[in-house]
Amino acid sequence: MAEARGITARGAALGLLNGVLTQRRLLSDLLADGALDALAPPDRARAQRLALATLRQIEPIDKLLNPRFQKPPPIKVRNLLRLAVSELAGGAAAHGVVNESVDLARADPSTTNFAGLVNAVLRAIGPAPVLQGTQNLPKWLHQRLISAYGKGAVGVMEQVFSKAPPTDLTLRPGRPIPPGAVRLATGSFRLSSDPGQISALPGYDTGDWWVQDAAAALAVSLLDPKMGERILDLCAAPGGKTLQLAAAGANVTALDMSDARLTRLRENLARTGLTAEIIVADALTWPPSSLYDAVLLDAPCSATGTIRRHPDLPFTRDGSDLTALTQLQAKLFDRALSFLKPGGRLVYCTCSLLPEEGERQLEAAMNRNPGLRVDPPKPMGLPKTAITKTGALRLRPDHWAEKGGMDGFYIVRVRMR
Repeated sequence: MAEARGITARGAALGLLNGVLTQRRLLSDLLADGALDALAPPDRARAQRLALATLRQIEPIDKLLNPRFQKPPPIKVRNLLRLAVSELAGGAAAHGVVNESVDLARADPSTTNFAGLVNAVLRAIGPAPVLQGTQNLPKWLHQRLISAYGKGAVGVMEQVFSKAPPTDLTLRPGRPIPPGAVRLATGSFRLSSDPGQISALPGYDTGDWWVQDAAAALAVSLLDPKMGERILDLCAAPGGKTLQLAAAGANVTALDMSDARLTRLRENLARTGLTAEIIVADALTWPPSSLYDAVLLDAPCSATGTIRRHPDLPFTRDGSDLTALTQLQAKLFDRALSFLKPGGRLVYCTCSLLPEEGERQLEAAMNRNPGLRVDPPKPMGLPKTAITKTGALRLRPDHWAEKGGMDGFYIVRVRMR
């Protein structure tokens, strides 16, 4: 067992927090580097849950902690206390949290002298503390979003970001609905409670469904794939949209630069029995053997629309890569158009809340390609504010806030005249 070797879920969660908050590394990178490999699967899941819950509440936790310090402790000590307070606020048994937190402090030479402080602070806070307020977005992102959507909408987004998001599923046509899943207006299914281990749910082994945020699933809905069409899924990993296209009966080519990131797609294709051609290549240089009826481009972006699922992003990104990303998006947009048959359709999307990665990309693409026109969406069960004046979808976390929200996406379907 992992705990027999001195590694606990709580200790691993602390390692994740230190990686994000002191090294500015993404959780996905830490996990890819094996940060949780020594743990059994249930402990891995628990360690991730603990780290994510803490990252969603750093500021409210600090408001509770700060008055208890005569001077600020080192960052590793602060992270240890943050993790403990997050657990206490979530209802964990105070005795176990305090004792193991003290043990963790003693186990690290850089924090062992603060074990007494950790013990005193946590005992003073006591069980089930109430956290006040919500985690604020970083200034570089906060100001951009207020300019785009207004202070009220951004405030609701921050409230949505502070809570663990529900799990959404895309169901294959004709397959049974998993227990506890509720159908959303857009066609996705949302689990009404924490599902625990996803692979243990009914229908997983038989490939009846896959996990996919309701907003992400709308890109394929807007593309409207037909049986037998040749469709190219660009920047396809991790592959949820490829599965949707294949389930609709299209002949799908899934292309991505990263062979490692395509691993999950290969696994899901095997699990579901669906088929797609997988190509590892750079879309900007890859030469297709023939043109396609439709192309779906989920372009690399800032991922600012996915903070509800990835609360580490605000601590690891500062917006400095936006120029490079928007330049790449423009190149990919034009490249994707070149893969289309005459009259073919392209869906361009990004999981970003920033207009420069969505609305402004469309405007610039139409200036570069005078024959480009937008195909407005049909009614899709979305709030009126989700459809822009130009006929694109602007999906935001504050949409369906009372149901747990949705990821932020910009999605538009275009054709060349």
